[in-house]
Amino acid sequence: MIGRLVHTGQVVVDLVMAVPALPPAGGDVLATSTNLLPGGGFNVMSAAARSGARVLYAGSHGTGGFGDTVRAALAAEGVELAHAPTPEMDTGVVVALVDASGERTFATGPGAEGRLRADRLEHVRPAPDDVVYVTGYSLLHECNRIALLSWLPRLPGSMVLFDPGPLVGQIDPETLRAILSTVDILSCNAREAKELASTKPAELAKLLSATASVVVRDGAAGCLVHQEGHTTEVPGFAVDVVDTNGAGDTHCGVLAAELLHGATLLDAAVRANAAAALSVTRPGPATAPGRAEITALADTLTTT
Repeated sequence: MIGRLVHTGQVVVDLVMAVPALPPAGGDVLATSTNLLPGGGFNVMSAAARSGARVLYAGSHGTGGFGDTVRAALAAEGVELAHAPTPEMDTGVVVALVDASGERTFATGPGAEGRLRADRLEHVRPAPDDVVYVTGYSLLHECNRIALLSWLPRLPGSMVLFDPGPLVGQIDPETLRAILSTVDILSCNAREAKELASTKPAELAKLLSATASVVVRDGAAGCLVHQEGHTTEVPGFAVDVVDTNGAGDTHCGVLAAELLHGATLLDAAVRANAAAALSVTRPGPATAPGRAEITALADTLTTT
């Protein structure tokens, strides 16, 4: 039996509203569609589960309607829960306004997912063959940050996969330095990689270069994989793009699943590229394909 993906991040509920344009200050606008969907870390976990990984959600979830939505969605994907619901607090919600150009504007109301206490995380005991997923969003919640900084250095050899996320510039450098010292694989997009390289002090840049492996996602171009001093370009797949929302999460989830299945990082990156490409051909954030569909597309890279 392969290990598990242990996800320490946050699952929220996304309230997604398509609007012709953002309203002016104090104004209003009629949405053309409204959807209430599980989001955040759910996208990573569902992608991993659809690729055959066992997944444990080690984050917090609330007591209330949003928490119920999250738990039902996780159960449908076969994801296990490490904790009971947090009493007297619901899961948070993200309001996403999507205008006619496809640009997304967010407003986040944090909830129980931002209250992962250290005593709860102590009860989560990953095995050496598990992959532990950490997101930069966790480091912006004081409670989660304290819990992770204490817990991560004491893991029993589990592989740590870190996705710093789009708010990487808001993470305190000391915190980022401490997290990077525990990381085995850093996965970020090209913009985040540039921000990490250009805005952090020299000693942090040195620590980043010492990370065992780095995966830089670059949209349709695929990704770069840096390991053991060598950088390899892993090409993407040409598809008709419908919705890019959640493609990075799909990439991370499938990358983790393939590593759990015993793939090399380069082979896992090929399949993660294929999964991300397939995910953008359909609308919605949690659109990761299944393992057979990924294989069919990934095999075209070796036969063309």
